[in-house]
Amino acid sequence: MVESEAQGRLPGIAPVSVIDIGSNSVRIVIYEGLNRVPTVLFNEKVLCGLGKGLATSGMLDLEGVNRALAALHRFSMLSRQARATRMHVLATAAAREATNGPDFISQAEKILGQEIDVLSGRKEAHYSAMGVISAFFDPDGIVGDLGGGSLELVDIEDRNIGDGITLPIGGLRLAEAADGSLQEARSIARRNMAMATLLERGKGRTFFAVGGTWRNLAKLHMEMTDYPLHMMQGYNISTEETLQLLDKVDKIDAKDPAMRAISRNRRLLLPYGAAVLREIIDAMKPESICFSAFGVREGYLYSLLDGETQLEDPLLAAANELAILRARSPEHARELAEWTGKAFAAFGIEETIEEARYRRAACLLADISWRAHPDYRGAQSFNLIANGTFTAISHPGRAYIALANFYRFEGLSDNNHDERNLAIAEIATPRFRSFAKLLGGLMRVSYLLSASMPGIVPLIDFEQDGDDGLIFKLPERVKDFAGERLDGRLQQLARYTGKTLSFDFG
Repeated sequence: MVESEAQGRLPGIAPVSVIDIGSNSVRIVIYEGLNRVPTVLFNEKVLCGLGKGLATSGMLDLEGVNRALAALHRFSMLSRQARATRMHVLATAAAREATNGPDFISQAEKILGQEIDVLSGRKEAHYSAMGVISAFFDPDGIVGDLGGGSLELVDIEDRNIGDGITLPIGGLRLAEAADGSLQEARSIARRNMAMATLLERGKGRTFFAVGGTWRNLAKLHMEMTDYPLHMMQGYNISTEETLQLLDKVDKIDAKDPAMRAISRNRRLLLPYGAAVLREIIDAMKPESICFSAFGVREGYLYSLLDGETQLEDPLLAAANELAILRARSPEHARELAEWTGKAFAAFGIEETIEEARYRRAACLLADISWRAHPDYRGAQSFNLIANGTFTAISHPGRAYIALANFYRFEGLSDNNHDERNLAIAEIATPRFRSFAKLLGGLMRVSYLLSASMPGIVPLIDFEQDGDDGLIFKLPERVKDFAGERLDGRLQQLARYTGKTLSFDFG
């Protein structure tokens, strides 16, 4: 077979696939490779309902079994077609608990030609926690992964994982156990929360919500509040806002425009997911609810990485990969990330660790739209970053990075924003918005000085000139870079900062 000459893939890694056999859905995700920030090449799920009736019959649903086995035939072929060199297969609550689970697993293993890892409840909780750890910067709180058959809860702090607990109140199982009564569902969830004593340690911390039902609750909240950034990863809302949402879930009409964001298959389980989340909030009293697009699958892949790779910052790793794939010079982008740290300090700005990470990521992403028409580079940069699959970044941080790169191309005025961009810009804090203009202005100067190539930006030093003056110092050997357009960019930055800025070539 003739391979493609496409260069838009990272070198040195080969695709891997993960098949996740859950109580409600069976899914395959094929990733570009086993690296710190796995990029999805292909993603497909089939809502098989394996766990339908499990609470009463103790068995996997026979129709669901047939649908799942048919899906696995297709998934096996898809994995090979995508040139996946490794396939990992995980099964969760329904398969491990059903009396006919072993027979189903045996048939599935014959289809796939390999063993299936049937996760214990403790393992499932552990991988859910690892998924969140892989996708957040210094996470601190309790992870809850709500599947069709079970709920896993586990305490995490930075990279430390506490003991987890599995409760038999997944959305599908809870709906059946409650026989359609939301009042009974809340009672069942409340009784189970009494066993989850680890929630008592979560007061004032973050609850990380994992799982499709809860992600759809977040989608509903976005629609109801007209939130402009439809990015699930890192979507964070206060406990008060969450409770207001939960009050509306079982009252909202199916014809409400906000429900268009929710697939029909998910709508029936939303009230049960809401019931569980309400009981968690009552028991834990978290400061906020943060939704994670990463869970068991990503946590499992993360566990396969060596310790050094696990310690990499996923935001900076992803930004660096995009620089390699799309920038004129990744080396120049890295130089810019270092130099702008010196520049911020020269302007009297003391960054937090998080702020410095965002600035560095913005620099690594500063040239990813250079192939676009000059009139649209700012808009393309903004959209690529605002809608990119980045992790370990807050929504305000995402808006900061997108804005900085918009200003880098469009100038430091806000007049060129369209309505949606302005709405996303409002997500950034005032401090981030001011940082974005400063960083965008510095990029405008440095790219014009360096012609987007490495070797010049590290030569730029700074010297204070009185109370309000700052000199950009360069060696005499590069004095021929001086010019009217370059000085015009510097004076634009001077007007924004209120400082007197000048060049000194030697």
